[in-house]
Amino acid sequence: MTALRIGNASGFYGDRFDAMREMLTGGELDVLTGDYLAELTMLILGRDRLKDPSAGYARTFLRQLEESLGLAHDRRVRIVTNAGGLNPAGLADAVRQLAQRLGIPVRVAHVEGDDLGPRCPDSLTAHAYLGGFGIAACLREGADVVVTGRVTDAALVTGPAAAHFGWGPTEYDRLAGAVVAGHVLECGTQATGGNYAFFRDGSGDVRRPGFPLAELHADGTSVITKHPGTGGFVDVGTVTAQLLYETDGARYAGPDVTARLDTVRLTQDGPDRVRVEGVRGEAPPPTLKVGCSRLGGFRNEVVFVLTGLDIEAKAALVRQQMEPALAEVADIRWELARTDRADADTEETASALLRLVVRDPAQEAVGRALSGAAVELALASYPGFHVVAPPEKGSPYGVFEAAHVPQGEVEQVAVLPDGRRVAVPPAADTLVLDDVPEPLLPEPLAPGATRHAPLGLVAGARSGDKGGNANVGVWVRTDEAWRWLVHALTVERFRELIPESRELPVTRHVLPHLRALNFVVEGILGAGVASRHRFDPQAKALGEWLRSRHLDIPEVLL
Repeated sequence: MTALRIGNASGFYGDRFDAMREMLTGGELDVLTGDYLAELTMLILGRDRLKDPSAGYARTFLRQLEESLGLAHDRRVRIVTNAGGLNPAGLADAVRQLAQRLGIPVRVAHVEGDDLGPRCPDSLTAHAYLGGFGIAACLREGADVVVTGRVTDAALVTGPAAAHFGWGPTEYDRLAGAVVAGHVLECGTQATGGNYAFFRDGSGDVRRPGFPLAELHADGTSVITKHPGTGGFVDVGTVTAQLLYETDGARYAGPDVTARLDTVRLTQDGPDRVRVEGVRGEAPPPTLKVGCSRLGGFRNEVVFVLTGLDIEAKAALVRQQMEPALAEVADIRWELARTDRADADTEETASALLRLVVRDPAQEAVGRALSGAAVELALASYPGFHVVAPPEKGSPYGVFEAAHVPQGEVEQVAVLPDGRRVAVPPAADTLVLDDVPEPLLPEPLAPGATRHAPLGLVAGARSGDKGGNANVGVWVRTDEAWRWLVHALTVERFRELIPESRELPVTRHVLPHLRALNFVVEGILGAGVASRHRFDPQAKALGEWLRSRHLDIPEVLL
């Protein structure tokens, strides 16, 4: 059976608008996917639905489809997307109306059953992460466009693969291979040189990376590539980086299968082609993850600019002056960023930033604390007083929480193009997840001369968020560097380099085939991205901070 070519045209709600057309016109495809959902997106869509019950889906998808549905139909490319968000039936109806208006005969289906809102009355949104077999059921019945709500990102690939190759629910190795391919594709251009640690070393122009595609085979192996002539590049490093993104340990669990990331083997298969093989799969866990979003209260902030001399004393003065106004606020955070330089030749580089963030259940409390007190200090505080922007009345913030429910309690339904509703059974076999024992480590490098230098001279990193936790994947490109990294970058050394993690649980996972370590830092993001707990609320740059830290590196690696 020929390979199934699956491309991706969206990594998040707000990604490149022209990507759908670019992917449909750039080369051969069988299926085009679009990932629009993230933890924060669900909260945004939930607030949209509060204002308009017919809302709750990614409207950008409809606008993209208006100019691309004819192309997809002419090229016989099926489209699979989770843009349905909180309202997949509503988006499916909107797609039918669009197709009718354009005069294009399109069969539309959708998947539902993920919405667990009635069980979680205190949540704005509560959705189970479904797998790919609902999508597969729709495609097997001839759907041209399949719309889902909350499915795992990889399900957008496992569903089409299962339908095309006829995989059953217990063909775990094949399904795991598709999960790995789906995880590489899900964030779009992050697989083709976007957000890549070694972007200066790549073979392609990363100013406008092309979107990725996977050539999937019946045995679950795949080749990650991109359309000819598009920007960016695909190599073992870009694929490794994306494999480490927002994962935990060796077991990558999903509703259909648990993929063993410690079995993945990557090889360069030509220019802009990386072969993915060796992936082993296990039965999925007995529960499904449920993402719950709720409003946590109100948030406000002000950033004071401190210029020139006496930065610490200026910061201390304004903090003392603000204390009376903050006495009754529930949560207060001060952060001083020493962006100033001595004898600076511009005012901006002579300035530091003092950031005050307040949170409280009452909007009036955060508005009064900053809008009044901070502004009143304009002529009565440190010399050179000014702020980046005047504080406002405060805005609501969200809280993300993860829960789990037994697979059998979620009723997944495929709503076919002819309107028939087909129940999609839960996984027949399940396996409770256990930690994978740390593998045998290679012999360390022989002792030799070292240089105190940034970790990033030899190691790449990519980091991201999962609720309140962050993960930092670190990898190297040679066996010699791996022999050093796996012994040098312990949990203790990680905590030394990232002081924020010193009082938090940190777990290290070893992935020798990828020459990679994955660190999970629990609680560093507070209640998740929507709570905006820290300066970098999604930990996107945590890995780059780690790469900038200095440690003793063997000269032979430099």
